[in-house]
Amino acid sequence: MLNKDERNGKFEQAKGRVKQAVGDLTGNKHLHTEGKVDEAKGKVQEAVGNVRHAVSDAADQISKSVKR
Repeated sequence: MLNKDERNGKFEQAKGRVKQAVGDLTGNKHLHTEGKVDEAKGKVQEAVGNVRHAVSDAADQISKSVKR
């Protein structure tokens, strides 16, 4: 299951791609650039979520090992 950062990061990436497409269709370079920034921000946020997910999984594994 995705955590909040992973989910929000994917949303930001999609939003950025939409802005880029609209910017391309309308010739709006500012909107296209804004979309690129949103997409990059989303990738970073998703990566943070991935790290959090990995740390959480590792902590669960350690907890299970200790309980044995």
